[in-house]
Amino acid sequence: MNGTDAAPAKEPTTVKEPGAPRHAAPEPEPAAEDAFARFSPAPEENPTGFRRVLRGTRRALVHEWALAAYASVVLAVLMTWPTMRYPAYTIPQDTGDPTLQAWQMAWSGHVLKTDWSQLWHSNSFYPEKYSFAFSDTLLGYAPAGLFGTGLEAALIRYNVMYVLLHALAFFGAYVLVRQLGSGKTGAAVAGAAFAYAPWRLAQAGHMHVMSVGGIALALAMLARGHGYSLRHGYQPDKRRPGWALAGWLVAGWQISLGFGIGLPFAYVLATIVLVCLVSYLIHRKWIWSEPKPFGWKLLSFDAVGGLIFAAVGGLMALAYFKVIELHPYAERSDVEVGWYSPPLLGFFTSPAQSMPWGEAHTGARESLGWAAGETSLLPGFVLYGLAFAGLVMSVWKLRPRLLLFGGVVLTIVLAMGTKFFGGRPGYMTLYDILPGWSGIRTPGRLVIWTTLLLAILAAGAVTAFVEQARTVSVDRVPSRPHPLLRLATLIPVVLVLMEGLNVTEHPVVPLQPASMATAQGPMLVLPSDPLMDMKVMVWSTDRMTPIVNGNSGFTPATLGEIRELCKTFPDQASVDRLRTLGVKTVLVLREEVKGTPYEAALTAPADGLGLQRTEAQDAVVFTLN
Repeated sequence: MNGTDAAPAKEPTTVKEPGAPRHAAPEPEPAAEDAFARFSPAPEENPTGFRRVLRGTRRALVHEWALAAYASVVLAVLMTWPTMRYPAYTIPQDTGDPTLQAWQMAWSGHVLKTDWSQLWHSNSFYPEKYSFAFSDTLLGYAPAGLFGTGLEAALIRYNVMYVLLHALAFFGAYVLVRQLGSGKTGAAVAGAAFAYAPWRLAQAGHMHVMSVGGIALALAMLARGHGYSLRHGYQPDKRRPGWALAGWLVAGWQISLGFGIGLPFAYVLATIVLVCLVSYLIHRKWIWSEPKPFGWKLLSFDAVGGLIFAAVGGLMALAYFKVIELHPYAERSDVEVGWYSPPLLGFFTSPAQSMPWGEAHTGARESLGWAAGETSLLPGFVLYGLAFAGLVMSVWKLRPRLLLFGGVVLTIVLAMGTKFFGGRPGYMTLYDILPGWSGIRTPGRLVIWTTLLLAILAAGAVTAFVEQARTVSVDRVPSRPHPLLRLATLIPVVLVLMEGLNVTEHPVVPLQPASMATAQGPMLVLPSDPLMDMKVMVWSTDRMTPIVNGNSGFTPATLGEIRELCKTFPDQASVDRLRTLGVKTVLVLREEVKGTPYEAALTAPADGLGLQRTEAQDAVVFTLN
């Protein structure tokens, strides 16, 4: 060995225990203690019940659904502004239908506090029975009517619910599309499109038409309860029977708001149930398959929920059938349906209340005629574009996309009413064969379903775009989308919301005349006409005194007769008729009666008629002895 070679290394000397292997590895040294471990709090192995509740509450408050609910309310306040600026004095759109609906919520709340058995026999349209069922009732909002009495409370209640119904529409569509498999941004687009579509601005005076959030929310709950999503199909392991039952309960609440929107929803649910039953019978192998497609618990919850839903609709329908029995002329005719049937142009025409499109579409609205408020049905040009993109690029599979597109076409055809080849086949076919359908005079309101289907298609496209942006960013360091790219994914949401900006008027509602606050009922307030009577109805919310005045989807024969007779009040014929009805007081309002056929009552003599005439500052009060 030369001097340049290294000396051989000696093996480490180890103490060999009897029976141990010759080259046993040395034992590892204990790991060094984490220097910071001693400063961290010791884990709580058995947290108290209070702490568990606190942690659960904290998680619930920051859950995605909670954050979506907060955002929905804040967005609703902003998008409906200035509704909440002076909620005790103003009302959106006009002082017509909104005041009628403010009275409806007040009446249902009043009945809950007094005598619920009198629900359908309201204080208006005296002495008619079932007068609360003369139009859609907003009965589902009755709990809100428990708070406060009088005009100010009625206006605050209406304005708060007006904002919240927009929030529920956004939230309902958001959670529905999320359940179907969309991303958060796509769901936000769907929520914005469903809650703030331009056509809804013309319906600002029809709270029962705008209250559609329960439709989307019920569908979301039912889909979740049955483990179904549009993106992943049916997943039996994700069934949640409790959610299914909740979906049926929300559906029952939705139909309690009114049949104008609730009846088509009921038929949609019936169609879904029928399709499921047919699929079950075709695939009989499900009976022996594991896991079962539904399971007995889910089927039981469906049965209970379906019965509750049917009971709500059936009990309400009894009152409406009674109205048709008492007033056969209340049923809608083919001619009336034709008045409110929009042409195809209506689906590309914006109402006047739209900030971006209202003025630009003036000419198109004029071509739609006097019913432009019901036939200006633009869901949104941005929504149309996104939905069309969703046919080409989407996270939804091809078959669901085609079915969604087919649904869009079908709902447009039905919404056109008699404008689509006379409506047969089409809307008038349903008018002929479906119970209750003949009571709906406005086919265009089926655009609700057009908007929802377009929103789902659009959500698929936006979700695909967002996921593609993430894929492109995988090679970045760090691997997340560039801030500008992330902002770009929000552009569809912003554009959809911009089309929903409004220039809706918020007029001041006149105060109740002082004479009406003390007059004995039943009373008649003159002048009496559809617009004036809606103000009288909301004025009556302080005491709910019976009033002859009223307005609804039709005019009862008795009210029409009284209006005509009292054009010569006070005279023998009008006084005798009012006495026959049991009317105690007639108020002739000094300012409102000017320029009407009732103005002569301010100075007409009442000698020999058995009337007590009292001159007040705001009215002439006639007491029928």
